[in-house]
Amino acid sequence: MIWHLIAAVFSGLAAAGIGLFLRQLSGKRLPKWLVPACAGLGILGYQVSAEYQWFDNKKDQLPDSAVVISTERGSAVWRPWTFVYPMVNAFSVVDRDSLTSEMRDETSVTELIIYHFKRHYPDVVTPRPYLLNCDSRELVPLDDATGKPVVDAMRTLRDNAPLYITVCRPPREV
Repeated sequence: MIWHLIAAVFSGLAAAGIGLFLRQLSGKRLPKWLVPACAGLGILGYQVSAEYQWFDNKKDQLPDSAVVISTERGSAVWRPWTFVYPMVNAFSVVDRDSLTSEMRDETSVTELIIYHFKRHYPDVVTPRPYLLNCDSRELVPLDDATGKPVVDAMRTLRDNAPLYITVCRPPREV
């Protein structure tokens, strides 16, 4: 957080310097308010850039075996530019290295953990264990305390669901 504050301050100073240079270049014909306006735009520009880069930065920190299966984009009134181009506020990831598959009653069942990242200060990561039946595409969350399936929360995934494709149809090595 402190690094973002320092970067925002320096962005504002750099933009104010540009405004001051433009004012000097014009022989001081440009209004005085141009310098603080440029500083504010510099700070705002840095903040907008940092917010939109959050998803890419987090994704780059994940291991190569992690696959993003979903993203949540959102808009906010205090960020009017997000109505034009909504930014990613949360995303879910499956780590292929943590998958455990086994055969139960002649069906392929995979135990997996879905990590849900949410943009906050500090960022929130929520791991949740699941069982996925690759034959019937049924996804069942596991109880955190007991590890037993919560059958009431079972749902069936579509054939083209990114989670189903990632877990049950791994890429073939060439």
